[in-house]
Amino acid sequence: MTQTDIKQIIASFTSIEQALEYFDIGFDSRFIDEYRTVLVKRFNGYLLLEKPDDWFSARRALKSAYCKVQRSRLDPHSRSACRGCTSCQRR
Repeated sequence: MTQTDIKQIIASFTSIEQALEYFDIGFDSRFIDEYRTVLVKRFNGYLLLEKPDDWFSARRALKSAYCKVQRSRLDPHSRSACRGCTSCQRR
């Protein structure tokens, strides 16, 4: 799969849920409903920065976006771990 192929696949998604399912990332629908816009913006930003060239790098960008939004909800003054993020690597 080339960089052009993965870009076309990502461009064909009509919702963030389609992207999460395509990249096999578990998600909480209530979280998506509440943070959809922030998540889409962060994912698009990571795609601009990283220029994914295959499925794995595009998946990594989406996972990073999902985890970043999840972690932003945590209290910065505590040492609490991510909760509800089924794909987090930082547990």
